[in-house]
Amino acid sequence: MLDLKFIRENADRVKAALIQRLVEGDIDRLLALDSERRTLIGEAEELKHRRNEVSRDIGAQKKAGRDALPELEEMKGVSRRIHLLDEMIRQIDAELSELLARVPNVPEEDVPVGPDERCAVEISSWGRLPEFDFQPRHHLELGEALGLFDFARGARIAGSQFPLFTGAGARLNRALVNLMLDLHTSAHGYTEVSPPFLSSRSSMFGTGQLPKMEDDMYRVEADDLFLIPTAEVSVTNIHREEIVPGELLPLRYVAYSPCFRREAGSYGKETRGLIRLHQFDKVELVQFVRPENSVAAHRELLGHAEAVLQLLGLPYRVRELPTGDLSFAAARCYDIEVWAPGQGEWLECSSCSLFRDFQARRAGIRYRDRDGRPDFAHTLNGSGLALPRTVVAILENFQQPDGTVVLPEALHPHMGGLTALSPKA
Repeated sequence: MLDLKFIRENADRVKAALIQRLVEGDIDRLLALDSERRTLIGEAEELKHRRNEVSRDIGAQKKAGRDALPELEEMKGVSRRIHLLDEMIRQIDAELSELLARVPNVPEEDVPVGPDERCAVEISSWGRLPEFDFQPRHHLELGEALGLFDFARGARIAGSQFPLFTGAGARLNRALVNLMLDLHTSAHGYTEVSPPFLSSRSSMFGTGQLPKMEDDMYRVEADDLFLIPTAEVSVTNIHREEIVPGELLPLRYVAYSPCFRREAGSYGKETRGLIRLHQFDKVELVQFVRPENSVAAHRELLGHAEAVLQLLGLPYRVRELPTGDLSFAAARCYDIEVWAPGQGEWLECSSCSLFRDFQARRAGIRYRDRDGRPDFAHTLNGSGLALPRTVVAILENFQQPDGTVVLPEALHPHMGGLTALSPKA
């Protein structure tokens, strides 16, 4: 959530940000309400000060045995006005909160301006694209021949886009999770947590999924709980409504979780195989840092996610998203896209986002700085990595002419020594 003072002092920048993000928002109405609220609060405080003064005078007059009837009559009118002002402020606060909740974060000033991913800017790449002397196969064809997953039975269990991983496919998923958790905890200094896979409405609001994205979420109506779309929600809310001792920052957490997304509005997009699913596994990185360190921490977090692909030997590129493609809460975001030769395209397998204090304001996450004053922390997160498209990249990049898939060496210990996946006879 943006600070009202920031909006007041940077109204033109906030309005420009809404245009760049292709988001509607009535900033003028918000500022008018803010001005009216401050005027009403000023009047109410003056009246309450007057009431306190007169109350002391009335007490003194009663002690002296004098009649205080005029003052008592004045105070009745003052109390009625204070009550009216408090009610007006309460109503304005409710409307202000509703308007503020729907204003997205302001992009960093040097974020590329553009409506969608076509305006993303490539900032780096790693690895060489594989060359084949045969036509590379799509991961769906490879995986079915290898017995890694069964989409028909998955659909029978839960509906389309809910995959059933079987045999070596299930083991490959588990191996990737273990590899990532081990890497991030041992080499990158993250603390592993295993969070709830459902979250409250207030937790979803805190990270910015609500109110905008409610239609994309799976909701347990009887309990008003949501199946998490990402472990970001659970992990970021670990410190909701807390003041963290400043000496503990930075805090770094890593978590595995299944992720659930209805993907409302995704019709017509790629739905074959593992590209777009309603349920998928992901390892998530979350950091809480001091404001002055957040930009450097963002690049560091990006490097942690990249390290997984480098360990697996998968070619990838990093692109900075333009204003129109940023998530609601992000001020800047880098997407990591891995190469999928069977489809001849790049697939996003990680988004690394800087939120500044946007999420912290919504969730009440503060730290106590060096002079003892509480201030809002900065939050960051990134996929480290999302599994389905990482699996796609492994199958399609390391496939052999006979349909065998050679496994990256880093996975061998997590696969019980298995070095390759071979087609069923």
